[in-house]
Amino acid sequence: MVTNRNIDGVLRTVKRLIRRWEIPVVGHYRDDPFTTLISCLLSLRTKDAVTRAASQRLFRLARTPEQMLRLSPAAIERAIYPVGFYRTKARTILAVCRALCERYGSRVPASLEELLTIKGVGRKTANLVVTLAFDQDGICVDTHVHRISNRWGYVRTKTPEQTEQALRRRLPRRHWRTYNDLLVTLGQNMCHPTSPWCSRCPLARVCPKLGVTHSR
Repeated sequence: MVTNRNIDGVLRTVKRLIRRWEIPVVGHYRDDPFTTLISCLLSLRTKDAVTRAASQRLFRLARTPEQMLRLSPAAIERAIYPVGFYRTKARTILAVCRALCERYGSRVPASLEELLTIKGVGRKTANLVVTLAFDQDGICVDTHVHRISNRWGYVRTKTPEQTEQALRRRLPRRHWRTYNDLLVTLGQNMCHPTSPWCSRCPLARVCPKLGVTHSR
């Protein structure tokens, strides 16, 4: 079982383990709040390889809210296809850019609360932006973070939203900014939703494998 007594060691082990793998694609855009925000929106329900290629195509066309608003929805759709829900995401990107231009002087706000007022920006995206682009404390919870935190027995929750709140109460603050990158990379490469590679995992002795019905 993973607890606050061993969480430091567990996360150190994960950090060493994931050095062999590519970091999540949104991590490549941490130096620019706008591209961080847009790549996060593209990544929702989309595999990293698809998000990476779509982000590169789109940012060749536009890298600021003003430049993005000069593009038609069809042009954005063509650039980001085949990300999941690409037509909806094209409309969302334009709506977000309009909000940035009209309300924030074309700049991405640095606070979680302000980001959440922008239609189309959810908690996962807002937390990623504040942690990656602004180096502030936040806890981003996607399907990997939710699954693994519960698989470890570190939290007992039913939804990513509940997981975020549970982690905010329990996880030591020194781990907030890196927790998502660590668990997403682990989840993409070893701790899969179905048939995880438990036989290869250095955490096998402390992980109770809650909810795992089949492993390799």
